[in-house]
Amino acid sequence: MTEQSMDASLDASRSAASLELAERILANAEDRAIHQRLEDGLQRVEDGLREQLRFTNPIADAAGRYLMEAGGKRVRPLLTLLVSELGSGPNEQVIKAAQTVEITHLASLYHDDVMDEAGLRRGVASAHLVWGNSVAILAGDLLFARASRIISALGERAIALQADTFERLCLGQLAETVGPQPGDDETAFYLQVLADKTGSLIAAAARLGAIFGGAPEEQVVAVGRFGERVGVAFQIVDDVIDLSPHADRTGKRAGTDIRAGVRTLPMLHLLSAAQEDPAAEELADRILRGVAAETAAHEEGQSEPSAELDTAIAELAAHPATARARQDAARWSADAVAALDPLPDGQVKEALIRFAHEIVDRHA
Repeated sequence: MTEQSMDASLDASRSAASLELAERILANAEDRAIHQRLEDGLQRVEDGLREQLRFTNPIADAAGRYLMEAGGKRVRPLLTLLVSELGSGPNEQVIKAAQTVEITHLASLYHDDVMDEAGLRRGVASAHLVWGNSVAILAGDLLFARASRIISALGERAIALQADTFERLCLGQLAETVGPQPGDDETAFYLQVLADKTGSLIAAAARLGAIFGGAPEEQVVAVGRFGERVGVAFQIVDDVIDLSPHADRTGKRAGTDIRAGVRTLPMLHLLSAAQEDPAAEELADRILRGVAAETAAHEEGQSEPSAELDTAIAELAAHPATARARQDAARWSADAVAALDPLPDGQVKEALIRFAHEIVDRHA
């Protein structure tokens, strides 16, 4: 198979995932014109990503395109394109903005996987396992640089928004790394981490679509609030999906985040329940001991995951603490929908509402 035909095959797979989501959020017959514009826009984004993520150095080229070629639903570019329909629709500036947010997202994944020592991402070995930590970190840096170059063509407001978003991504990761300080409410602390690490970029995706689509300023503000709240809901659902044993669907091992020492929302709810429920206390203790033992084994060069920890994580997936996290995601999604009140009624607002519902209802 030639490189050109391989690229076409990869594009078709990614486009199918993106368009499947677009089909669900644009469910009405009268949405067909918008859907066609989104389909065309997504293809232009994909073509741009393939060109923008090419580097003259062969290692940089392979590593820089690795996660882009691994798949993904392109949720953030889709949101940028959809929000632009509040104005002129996906013009050239909107396409560049959509490329920027997706490249920024991809860059953050390289760094996240190094810090979390994750073994899988999107169903393939994480980049740091293929090329080592240094190359994976530098690949992420290259992508951040490329995103900055693209956004620089869109003017000072876009540059400032990208810089502010990048700062929040870093602050969120730093907060997650050092953890809550004495006196912090752990759940509130964690939700702020989610707002910074995930919500900020999804908010930027929505705001850029509104800005370069030419929407009124009050709508730019509204979709930014929508995006941040949807982003928190998105990550809470990711916390639930992280517990799934179906690596073929999730692209990673069950409990990857918990194994990395992150107290995700289901785990925080379990620890809260453990204060009054002996069974919850026993399960929380087994998970914490299992994570400590697996970490110690890893430090001694043993890479086999713990079967006991697998069992405990499966029990957490079925525990009311995880159902409670799903309910939290639904509340954040409802708050996101409420943020859309300033938008005019119509197809775009309806599609954004369905977008918020799709975020909560997904299982992979």
